[in-house]
Amino acid sequence: MPGLGYLILTFVVLLLLVLFFSFVPVGLWISAAAADVRVGIFYMIGMKLRRVPPHRIVNALIKAEKAGLEISIDKLEAHYLAGGNVDRVIDALIAAQRAGIDLVFERAAAIDLAGRNVLEAVQMSVNPKVIETPVVAGVAQDGIELRAKARVTVRADINRLVGGAGEDTIIARVGEGVVSTIGSAASHKEVLENPDMISRTVLAKGLDAGTAFEIVSIDIADVDVGANIGARLRADQAEAEKVMAQAKAEERRAMAVAEEQEMRAETQRMRAKVVEAEAEVPRALAQALREGRIGVMEYLMMQNLQADTAMREALGGGQRGGQPGGQDQK
Repeated sequence: MPGLGYLILTFVVLLLLVLFFSFVPVGLWISAAAADVRVGIFYMIGMKLRRVPPHRIVNALIKAEKAGLEISIDKLEAHYLAGGNVDRVIDALIAAQRAGIDLVFERAAAIDLAGRNVLEAVQMSVNPKVIETPVVAGVAQDGIELRAKARVTVRADINRLVGGAGEDTIIARVGEGVVSTIGSAASHKEVLENPDMISRTVLAKGLDAGTAFEIVSIDIADVDVGANIGARLRADQAEAEKVMAQAKAEERRAMAVAEEQEMRAETQRMRAKVVEAEAEVPRALAQALREGRIGVMEYLMMQNLQADTAMREALGGGQRGGQPGGQDQK
């Protein structure tokens, strides 16, 4: 069975070759040698063992060598192991070299590891970016609201990308500057007649301090007149004062009602005392009769006098106001 043995041997040899070429990047080594980049094949095998894709590192190294950059393969591998984007860093270094921007590998790697797009930053340094702010509302001293929109042209500052604030800070600072400039204007007409006063005032404040950008210019794209905030505030103040006055009037009315109720209660209490005092008169008369201080005839004369007085009062009350001209009959 010599034919079967040759077949098995051929299969084993092919399998070993497939495993060898799948593990050993011979093609990549040949490409590097053709590009005059000296990378040993055993070093590539070591990268495989360190779980670093050799093609990512070697292709980036070839690109750097062809661009005239002197970067060691160890730095590229260390940057990849740190979680960086090797291709983007190399592209940024090449773009910076072509644009005449002083950028070294260490700074580019730090910018990339900080989470910023270093290639976009280099491109923004060459070609400034325009940031459009949302509509910012401010109120002039005459109470008229103005709504402004600004376009901020910024250039990336490579030296401040690490630790510098981003676009949101620029937008917030510009918005604050627009509001303060409108608020310092004596009249909204001044801003409408000369909108570039906002640009000059805001640009002079140095709003790019501590940010990753350099403000090139600030342009006011649009200014619109909003509501009359001053009139609205005065109306609200008048309404509030009206409510307060009504509340105070209601308080005084309630106090008057309470005082009236107290007076009525006091009147009833005094009437009760009068009734109580009148109730003592018959007792006093009876006591006087028993003790002999008054006689029966005196008591009868007093009763007649009271009856005569009651009759006179009744006659006078019935005829009062009944005569022509409203005069009382005497």
